[in-house]
Order: sequence, then C-alpha cells, then structure tokens
Amino acid sequence: MAYGNGRRGRPVLARMGSTVTARTHAARVARKLAELYPDAECSLVYDSPLELLVATILSAQCTDERVNIVTQELFRRYRSAEDFASAPLPQLEKAIKSTGFFRNKAKNIKACCQALVDNHGGQVPHDLQSLVVLPGVGRKTANVVLGTAFGLATGIVVDTHVGRLSNRLGLTKSADPVKIEQDLIRELPSTEWIAFSHRMIQHGRRVCMARNPQCEVCAMADICPRIGVADRTTTASAATKKMPDKVGRLTKANATKAKVAAKVKKPTQPKKVKANAGR
Repeated sequence: MAYGNGRRGRPVLARMGSTVTARTHAARVARKLAELYPDAECSLVYDSPLELLVATILSAQCTDERVNIVTQELFRRYRSAEDFASAPLPQLEKAIKSTGFFRNKAKNIKACCQALVDNHGGQVPHDLQSLVVLPGVGRKTANVVLGTAFGLATGIVVDTHVGRLSNRLGLTKSADPVKIEQDLIRELPSTEWIAFSHRMIQHGRRVCMARNPQCEVCAMADICPRIGVADRTTTASAATKKMPDKVGRLTKANATKAKVAAKVKKPTQPKKVKANAGR
C-alpha cells in the first residue's frame, strides 16, 4: 500500500495495481459502512440537547455504557442548566464518580451550565462558535451535540474509533483529531458527515477493535489497506517456524549439561571398618 500525488497535489491510494483518488476511496468506505450500519446512531441516551451535552462531557475516557448507567439517576435529579449550575460541587462529583476524572468533569459541567444560564437563557446554542467556548466543550463535543441533537453538519466527530479506523482505512495519515477531521471533511460531502461518524464508531466497536481487529471476518476487507495492522497470519507462521530452532537449541543445551554432569563423579564415602572385638 502506498501513497502518491494525484492531480492538484491530492493524495491517491495505490492498491493491488490500481490507483484511486482519496475522495473515491472515501466514497467507497462511506457506501460500505452505510450498507453495514444503515441505522447507526449515537449510543448515548438523552432526551434533550442539554442532556446530550452533559453525557458527551462525561463520555471522555469512559464507555458510553457506563455513562448511560450514571445519567439515569443524574438526569432525574438535575433537569435543567439551572439545576446543574446550582448543584454543590461535592454532590455532583459523587453522582458522576464512576465515569472517571469526576472532579474535572463535575467542575466543567457546573461551569458550562452556569455559562448557559448567564449567556444563553439556559439553552444549548445551535452554533459551533458558541459551543466551543463553553467550559469542557471542545470541537468533538460540539460536533456531537450539533449533529446528533440538532441535525447540523458542522463537522465530523473524531473520537478514538474514528481516528483509528481513518488511519487503517487510508483516509488520513495523521494522529491529530483536528487534522483527521480536516482530511475527512475534504474527502466526504457534508451530507455524510453525521452518519459517517456513527457508522465508523459502530464498526470500531464491533469489528475493527484497537488490539484485536477481526480482519478475517471484516466486510470492509476488500477496500481496506489495513495500514498499521500487523498480519496475524504471517506473524503466527513466523513464530511457528522459529519454534523448532528454539527447541533444538534448548535440547542441545540440556544434552550438554547432562554430559557435564555425568563427568562429575560423586565423592566416595569412606568404608567403615569394624572394630576388632579381641583388642
């Protein structure tokens, strides 16, 4: 798999003797994902833009499953931005403790909701610029809220799954989420941005995991260059070939030790002499 330069300096992906532009390759990926996950959606449970905003802040370094468990009680207790803003910080920390980094998250949620009360009438704004200046809200969180709660395609959500798969699929060569998003935005039409992220996340959780990607059963295998993924079959074969040599070396070493041990004679015990009873 190799990268080259296409027209106007755009990257191209050379695979199996053919060359395709980045946009063509991205379109194939998006089309295949749509076939595999036509109903993919955000896995966070929420009933309002505010709840989605809070849940997304909590999801940092935490699974969506855990967040959904925590927010069941959290959203029953705090129903508005005013409720979160007026909540005692220790109480809020205790409520979200199991999501990890709870002190920082509680501080951000409280400050974020206070900013909503002070500047937006307690409502979540509909534009990217207003969202990214809120405490605890970065571009990823803003894109989640705008795309999922409001249906506004302002960008592409790049979480760990989207970042990992984008590299493996040859859609980017960057590890920086901002640069990955820029590459994807150039390669995909805005009509794909919202659903594309949801589908990539689903595929990353079900098939293309971080440590053990299931390449042998992956429906994307025919269009995936598998960049950065070790060939487990080749690795296993190489390991098997090395085993006899290792075993042989061990056997030879053991035999040498046995020979050395055999040459070492055990010290002879002195013979006991019976005392002469006549003396």
